[in-house]
Amino acid sequence: MQVYLDNAATTPIDPEVIEVMLATMQNDFGNPSSIHSHGRQVKTIVEKARKTIANLLHASPSEIFFTSGGTEADNMAIVRSIQDLGITHAITSPIEHHAVLHTLEEQQKQGKINLDLLRLDEKGSIDLTHLEELLAQNPRTFVSIMHANNEIGNITDLHKVSAICQKYNAVLHSDTVQTMGHYPHNLSELKINFITGAGHKFHGPKGVGFLYINGDTKIKPLIYGGAQERNMRGGTENVYGIAGIAKALEIAYRDMEAHHNYIQGLKTYMIDELKKAIPDVQFNGDINPSNSLYTVLNVSLPCTDMSDMLLFNLDISGISASGGSACSSGSAIGSHVLQGLKSDPDRPSVRFSFSKLNTKEEIDHVVTKLKEICESTF
Repeated sequence: MQVYLDNAATTPIDPEVIEVMLATMQNDFGNPSSIHSHGRQVKTIVEKARKTIANLLHASPSEIFFTSGGTEADNMAIVRSIQDLGITHAITSPIEHHAVLHTLEEQQKQGKINLDLLRLDEKGSIDLTHLEELLAQNPRTFVSIMHANNEIGNITDLHKVSAICQKYNAVLHSDTVQTMGHYPHNLSELKINFITGAGHKFHGPKGVGFLYINGDTKIKPLIYGGAQERNMRGGTENVYGIAGIAKALEIAYRDMEAHHNYIQGLKTYMIDELKKAIPDVQFNGDINPSNSLYTVLNVSLPCTDMSDMLLFNLDISGISASGGSACSSGSAIGSHVLQGLKSDPDRPSVRFSFSKLNTKEEIDHVVTKLKEICESTF
C-alpha cells in the first residue's frame, strides 16, 4: 500500500483545479499586460482570480498581490517593511518557517534591525505576555508570528496578537501558509498588515501564492521590472497558476467544514491507535483540537535509530512522511522547531500531515508499520 501523509509539504492538486488550468492553457495564451483583445482576455482571468480570493478573505481586490509562493510573499512583507516603514526592531518566534526566520536573521546580520525571539511554553506555544513586554520597550516594531506551525501544528490566536500589536503601533505579519484554505480568514475583522498564501498547500498548483497587504500599509516592490500587479511585483504573471490558486481556494472554502471534520477525525483516530500500539509514544506540540492544526501530527517515538533512518524505513514501506519542514528536507541539520521545544534528541520524530484524500485504512497501515519499526529497534 502506498500512503501519502506529507500534505503539509504539498497536497495533490484537485481535479477541478486541473480542469480550470488546462482550459486556461489551451484557450488563453495572451500576455495580460498586452492591450489587444488576447491580452485583455487573460487580464480578465487574473483580475477575476484576484477578486475571488479577496471575496473569500473579506478583503479588497486591491489588497491581493500574486507571487511565486509563500516564501516570496514572506520576504516581500519583511524586507520592504524594514526598508519602507522605518522599522529598526523585529520580533518573531524561534519556530517560524525559515522563509521568515532566515529573512529576519539576514536583516539583522546586515545591521538593519535588532531581532528578539519570543519565549515558548513546554508545548511550543508562544508567550504573548513576553510579546507585550518586548513591544512596551520598542513600540514601533515589525512582528511576525505564524498562524499555525508547519511542523508541530500549534495554532496562535491572531486576534489576540493583533490587539497587542495595535496597542503599540506595531506592524503585524503572519505566515498563514499552513492555515490558508483550511481555516476561514476574515480580514475585515482581523487588524493585520500582511498575510500569505501558497496554492500547493490547499490542493492548488505549486509556484504561485499571494501576499495580502492591508490598504493602509504602503510599501514598495521587492521585485522591480514591469508594471505588473499594479506596480508592486515586476514580471509576467503566472496566469495558469493564478487561475488554479483561485479555484483551489474557492473549493477549499466551499468544502471547508466537511473536510475539517473528516480530517480531524483521522488525526484523532491516529493518536488513539498510536497510544494503543506504542505505549511510550509522545506527541510534539499541543494536540488539543482547539489549539492544533487538524492537518498536522508530530509523533515522537521510543526508537533508538536516528530519525532519518525512521523515515527511510517508512519510505520503503510505501509511506511518505516528513521529519520536519519539507523545505529543508535535504539538510542534515535537525529541526529547529523541535530544538526550540527542547525535544529529546534521542527520540526520532516524524510529522504526519493529512488531507481530504486520506483514509482510516491508510492510518491503520501506518500505525502497524510504526509498531513493527519500533519493536525491531529494541
